[in-house]
Amino acid sequence: MKRALVTGANRGIGLAIARGLADAGHTVLVGARDRRASQKAADQVGGIPLQLDVSDKASIAQAVEAAGPVDILVNNAGILGSGSVLKGPQDFEDSMQVMVHGPYHLMRLLTPHMVDQGFGRIVNVSSGWGAFSDGVEGPGAYGVAKAALNALTVSAARSLPGSVKVNAMCPGWVRTRMGGMGATRSPEEGADTAIWLATLPDDGPTGGFFRDREAIDW
Repeated sequence: MKRALVTGANRGIGLAIARGLADAGHTVLVGARDRRASQKAADQVGGIPLQLDVSDKASIAQAVEAAGPVDILVNNAGILGSGSVLKGPQDFEDSMQVMVHGPYHLMRLLTPHMVDQGFGRIVNVSSGWGAFSDGVEGPGAYGVAKAALNALTVSAARSLPGSVKVNAMCPGWVRTRMGGMGATRSPEEGADTAIWLATLPDDGPTGGFFRDREAIDW
């Protein structure tokens, strides 16, 4: 049994990832900004609530201390802005805090334990909108932040031993508050590749970008 932390796990893809990892027998820390939302989601999946605002370094530090050793980290929390990237400075700041700085600090604080024990799995929930191969699309700073998260994935994988695997994934267009009810995939379908990457065997890949358990272009 491993100890997993999932950010933004109170609804949508994050909740589906938390449920999938819990169903696989892992202890799941259900990270969410709102304490009550975290508790409600933890009750649903049989996990442990963890108040965590990934845009706040102090909240990250407190959550890491409360969480204890973590073997699996899923950086799922995200926000979706709107408008032009150069006309929304607050959207840019918020997007980078939530989808780049937050994952960076969690990885920085949690990977020493993973390295010491010779096991770790990090999954960065990204998007095709953050892929240069798809033109870094997406509203506002979303695509830019996801592209930066992809770069962080590659760099972190290069700096960590192979026993600590770091990968990014694209869940596709998912029926969530962010994706809308017209999306083509359920949260469970969107979560599948993240759960797979979070439970990779010792000979699994690292430093890659995946959709539907298949490698895709950056």
